[in-house]
Amino acid sequence: MKFTELPISEQLLKGISFAGFAECTEVQQRVLPVSLTQKDVMIQSKTGSGKTAVYVLTILENFVQAVKEGKNKPKALIVAPTRELAVQIEEDTLKLSKYIPGLSVGCFYGGVGYAKQDKAIEEGCDIFVCTPGRILDYQKMHKIDFRNFDIFVVDEADRLFDMGFYPDIQNMFSLLRPCTERQTMLFSATLSTKVKNLAWSFMNNPVEIAVQPEEMTVKAITQELYHISKKDKFGLLLQLLSKENPENCLVFTNTKARCIEVSKRLTLNGYAAKYLMGDLPQAKRLETIDRMKEGTIKFLVATDVAARGLQIDDLELVVNYDIPDDFESYVHRIGRTARAGKSGKSITLADEEYVFGLEPIENFINMKIPVIWPAEGELPEVEDKSSKYSFRDLVRNDEYSRSSSPGGPRGRGKRPAPVTRRGPAPRRDGNQSRRDSSTRPPRVAQGSRPAPAPRGSSQPPRRPSATEHAGRRSGSKSYAEIQKLSLEERMSYYKQQYSNESGTPVKSAPNRSAQPKGESRNSQGRKDEPRKSEPRKDEQKKPARTYEPKKNLPPRTKAPVSEPVVRQEEGKSGFFARLFRKKK
Repeated sequence: MKFTELPISEQLLKGISFAGFAECTEVQQRVLPVSLTQKDVMIQSKTGSGKTAVYVLTILENFVQAVKEGKNKPKALIVAPTRELAVQIEEDTLKLSKYIPGLSVGCFYGGVGYAKQDKAIEEGCDIFVCTPGRILDYQKMHKIDFRNFDIFVVDEADRLFDMGFYPDIQNMFSLLRPCTERQTMLFSATLSTKVKNLAWSFMNNPVEIAVQPEEMTVKAITQELYHISKKDKFGLLLQLLSKENPENCLVFTNTKARCIEVSKRLTLNGYAAKYLMGDLPQAKRLETIDRMKEGTIKFLVATDVAARGLQIDDLELVVNYDIPDDFESYVHRIGRTARAGKSGKSITLADEEYVFGLEPIENFINMKIPVIWPAEGELPEVEDKSSKYSFRDLVRNDEYSRSSSPGGPRGRGKRPAPVTRRGPAPRRDGNQSRRDSSTRPPRVAQGSRPAPAPRGSSQPPRRPSATEHAGRRSGSKSYAEIQKLSLEERMSYYKQQYSNESGTPVKSAPNRSAQPKGESRNSQGRKDEPRKSEPRKDEQKKPARTYEPKKNLPPRTKAPVSEPVVRQEEGKSGFFARLFRKKK
């Protein structure tokens, strides 16, 4: 089916020709006749089937028809899981809308500053292509009103939910106008329970269309599986690359640290390789993708962040260096090759660490991946030039930790300093604590008191010298003068300075505690004689008691049991009379 057979305007047909589209793919042929009638659709389609053009053409056609009829231009919101996919959607939209005047497209994602995107919002956008986090930030800042959107598109819904954006997507639906007043298009590789629940809750009787389920795409790709130990895996990768000799290759790893390590080992072995992962600044990520598309970079090592939205034409080989933990990620990885009906090849290396993820993958794709056991001499001998380097020699911690990216994973950058009543608060350095004493002015000693030692100093307090001690008393001599005195003169000098035998009393504060115990003063100030304390009664010695048995004791008899006395009832007067009766 050709695009000219669809109810599409001439301006849009020119854009389709400019983008290089000749005939409709299967998903375009089945979905466009429904979506162009402004009905809600829920599509299950494989990666690389041309589904991006489905919702972009639908949005652009609605825009052209509204301008012709003199109505308000519709606004569309497209949500994608990754920044790379958002940028790819923006590029496709700009190509298809080349001959449509008055249309503006904006792309909003994290990892970059807000200034450029703020300017795009102020100038006005008709199509917003975004990731969930950044567009919700603008909504919280009241710069975007979700009620103004007429078309809402969720692309790669299953991937959004896997990344934890399910609550954010629900929040977006609740902020939009009612489902009867907008058009909603939802695309997913797999129609899981979450996807269907979302469609039933927030869409207006969506038309469900399944076009070539994703697990069927693997049949168009030549797949191979090699069992290898973890320590020999990189050597096998070098042998396979030497045998296949691909024009370009995409290698997938499960961790960021492994991604950097494999990339650097490939570079040491003569391959022009770069790595792509989530912690890279957005500008560097886009630069790496562009260089890969241009052919400047032949080998790209990436994590699953590049498995969606990374569109590289004529990609020959995909290598799963690590078996993915999620079986759906396997399909998305190898889906980077064999796009638009072309052929491709994928190689998976199974080691003892990730081999347990192989069975779920084979159950999901409903086939066994062919295992290759190379014969001796079948693979070329390749020397690993990076074998002498350890992991720590190649990879630094700050290269793959989240703290390495400025502003966190979403790259918010430096926030403005808080404004107080006295003006902007001073910004602290990243290494400066709240109680940093290095910026405080030093304390100045008052009077003759020495200045305190700086905080954190381990030196003991300085003791006054002998000269300072001597200077505190009137008539004191220096240390040099005392050394010249004889023994008798020294003793006389010491008695004069430190005792009152010479008749000159030493002035000092009265010491009450110096008064001896047992000595007190009466009211006339005279001393009483010390009292002699008498021993306590319990301290006096008592004669020891001796036991003497008593004699002539009467025999013990039981006491007679008396009859209980029955008292007559008596009134209050009798009770009190008996109570207060005097005993005789």
